[in-house]
Amino acid sequence: MSLATPHTDLKSVGRAEILGALSFALDMTEGQPEGHCVRCCWIGTAIGEKLGLDEERLWQLYYTLLLKDLGCSSNAARLCQLYLADDLAFKSGYKTVNSSLPQVLQFVVTHTGMKAGLAERFRAIVHIARHGGEIARELIETRCQAGADIARKLHFPETVALGIAGLDEHWDGSGQPEGLKGRAIPLYSQIALLSQVIDVFQVSAGRQATMEEIKARSGKWFNPELVAAFQLVASEDEFWTTLRAEDLPERVFALAPARMHAEVDEAYLDDVAAAFAKVVDSKSPFTAGHSERVTVFTDLIAQEMGFDPAHRRWLKRAALLHDIGKLGVSNAILDKPGKPDADEWSEIRRHPVLSEDILRRISVFADIAHIGGGHHERLDGRGYPRGLRAPDIDLNTRIVTVADVFDALTADRPYRARMPVHQALSIMSRDLGTAFDPHVFSALKRALAGLDTESLAA
Repeated sequence: MSLATPHTDLKSVGRAEILGALSFALDMTEGQPEGHCVRCCWIGTAIGEKLGLDEERLWQLYYTLLLKDLGCSSNAARLCQLYLADDLAFKSGYKTVNSSLPQVLQFVVTHTGMKAGLAERFRAIVHIARHGGEIARELIETRCQAGADIARKLHFPETVALGIAGLDEHWDGSGQPEGLKGRAIPLYSQIALLSQVIDVFQVSAGRQATMEEIKARSGKWFNPELVAAFQLVASEDEFWTTLRAEDLPERVFALAPARMHAEVDEAYLDDVAAAFAKVVDSKSPFTAGHSERVTVFTDLIAQEMGFDPAHRRWLKRAALLHDIGKLGVSNAILDKPGKPDADEWSEIRRHPVLSEDILRRISVFADIAHIGGGHHERLDGRGYPRGLRAPDIDLNTRIVTVADVFDALTADRPYRARMPVHQALSIMSRDLGTAFDPHVFSALKRALAGLDTESLAA
């Protein structure tokens, strides 16, 4: 069994590559095609350059664009609850709707409670019709404020945080959550919203339809001066060609703003992992704090097994990010109170693959990707997604698996209440050697013996 020695090389990686690659996880949560945030960054940076922004302001704009959806997971559960809908499909579809009442009503009617009973669906639609403005404000405020808070945790200046917080404000004052109007809206927010709509329409409807949509919303959603700047950018065929190029991420990560303040260190990697763990755990009320608790249990086990501080630090990042693939699973499935059907179970089984794919994109996290991909495997080969057996599951992955299951059993879930620690340990002990590594499990028990374990489960 391989221990998979941790290795992190920070000499050849910058902040943009790390956060840009993680933005692909945000695309999933917003129901957008892969690379949405990166494309928005290309679009918005080009607009900023056309406006003549200086280097520092371009840097701030660049990261506002790349991280505009940091708060996207925070309203997913509430959206599912209110609209009785798949949050990923709902968010994807809603981005093509303008603020006209007929379009909004049509979208709500055709996307609310499609799998619910007729009476339940009717009640939901009536509730939304009566309280639509209040509901929209609540959902957007939750999303934007959460995104701004995470941007601050990633050490970005307040201008970037406010740029993310104002993403859904409209030039004419019809946006949310504060109804800001005109130049009261942060410039970075204005450019981010314009870039977002440009990308949504250029992907779904093409170049001509995009230009028509942006023109139609000028003076309403968008500052006419920004629209004029975009029209100049869009007049160049190379802009569109590059926007659809396979190597666009590399081009975006090589832009001048990406090279400013680009240095990262071990402490910053810890902060990035912790910040994105919050994005993951915000997706469902039943997983609030899950990644952080799994990290605590992982570290207790690693310490008990004699791992050195550098290895423990590396393994904690793996634990924080092990579930990042859940951002691609609908809350209609994650929060379902009953047993998942075959299709839903198939979606759940995909999340480790998504975790591994996301982490492999990032050179400094590539060596923890196999843990994200393997934390639901079992020693007897009956796990998922690949059905790996004991010789192919390294010790680091076995540790995170034990920590993950222990936390799942001692936390509330949609289908059952939390278990006391002693009951969770008793259940896990039945699967030693088949699901769980006995040495890892013993280390967990020894570590917990010196703690107030009942308070951990409370």
